[in-house]
Amino acid sequence: MKRIHVAAAVIRGTDGKILIARRADTQHQGGLWEFPGGKVEPDETVEAALSRELKEELSIVVAKARPLIKIKHDYPDKQVLLDVWEVSSFAGEPHGAEGQPLAWVSNRELAHYEFPAANRPIVAAARLPGEYLITPDALETPQLLKGMQKAIADGIKLIQLRAPNGYDPKYRDVAVDAVGLCAGKAQLMLKGPLEWLGDFPAAGWHLTSAQLRKYASKGRPFPEERWLAASCHNAEELSLAEQMGVDFVTLSPVQPTQTHPDAQPLGWEQARALIEGFSKPVYLLGGVGPAERQQAWERGAQGVAGIRAFWPKGFE
Repeated sequence: MKRIHVAAAVIRGTDGKILIARRADTQHQGGLWEFPGGKVEPDETVEAALSRELKEELSIVVAKARPLIKIKHDYPDKQVLLDVWEVSSFAGEPHGAEGQPLAWVSNRELAHYEFPAANRPIVAAARLPGEYLITPDALETPQLLKGMQKAIADGIKLIQLRAPNGYDPKYRDVAVDAVGLCAGKAQLMLKGPLEWLGDFPAAGWHLTSAQLRKYASKGRPFPEERWLAASCHNAEELSLAEQMGVDFVTLSPVQPTQTHPDAQPLGWEQARALIEGFSKPVYLLGGVGPAERQQAWERGAQGVAGIRAFWPKGFE
């Protein structure tokens, strides 16, 4: 069976809302919502297909777009490759040129619409930012919380409260404060034993690679409304993350780092190859920062994750 190559768009308005369309009841996966786009014709570039489809479907002209995520998905009756781009600027007023209902929805609302199964990772990618801050260790609690507060004020939307020294009661205390600090402003990801999950319902969970190996076969430990992530370093761990049904991963180290000087870096091209075989958002980690975000996007990543490169100056 030939895999159908589809160009799809996450179209973002100036207010940050995302445009979605409802599929006709007569279509494959009819009645569900989708991200606008259509088939890439033979000898057509993805950008050209995207521009053509959006002009035909919505009567808009794409001005600025970048790759967001590629997803291979097998339905019982067809195989698709969704080549998804984020459109951040366009000319014209979108309307359903083919009679399809449209809706502009916020990141939060997006999770409540019903999409075809292949679109679930696109929903995650559309809702996630391009930068993932991991907090430094060896900071006193007041300094750590002040740094987090400053990072949130500076626009950071996704934060992992790192737990480098095992899972001790002190981490739990800091986590309670961090949950309060992030409420309504940023998504907090915690680490620790899965027995703690029920104590922090507002937080997502970031699994270590050891936890991934231990629990992947048991599947997702909580419902899809809550973010689940994992640390991966190779194709085997990415496969386990897929099996467990995580929402996103970090892949590291891309380049040599001070924190893990002995770890063999993947390099940009191996990172690209690993991302290509994985259908979920990936943050590249290790020797990267905001300056490498564009490079990460070009290799299919959601963005970049890091500690030093993202932590506010003066809060070390």
